[in-house]
Amino acid sequence: MIVTSTNTIEGREVLRYFDPISTTAVIGANALSEIGASFVDFFGGRSRNYENKLQELYKSVVESLKQNARSYRADAVIGFSVNIDELSGKGTQMFMITAIGTPVLLNEIKHIQAEAVSGDIDGSVIKNKVYTRTSILYF
Repeated sequence: MIVTSTNTIEGREVLRYFDPISTTAVIGANALSEIGASFVDFFGGRSRNYENKLQELYKSVVESLKQNARSYRADAVIGFSVNIDELSGKGTQMFMITAIGTPVLLNEIKHIQAEAVSGDIDGSVIKNKVYTRTSILYF
């Protein structure tokens, strides 16, 4: 399933938009992680432990969003966005990731091969070709 932050998918046409969906995941930071993070905070650098936890949460919400979209029988989720927050208080610290997007039903756009024409083309030829092509698309 395609999950994209864009509102369109190249080569595909949106046939139906469903109501936006969201999912949230929360994970607690354990005491050892917080001790390691305090050293990183004091001395500088990156906290691999927190980065790994955030990556785990990100994968979880993307997969949950895909499963939620599948329940609509959607082909893709467009307008995907993620919000990451820290929840702390009373001696605890947790991370929360919320993902949102719009499930859509897609149709593949059929590309019509252009014909090679030699010589001059008058307006009636173009008019007939345009009419023929649009008739095929609607019937």
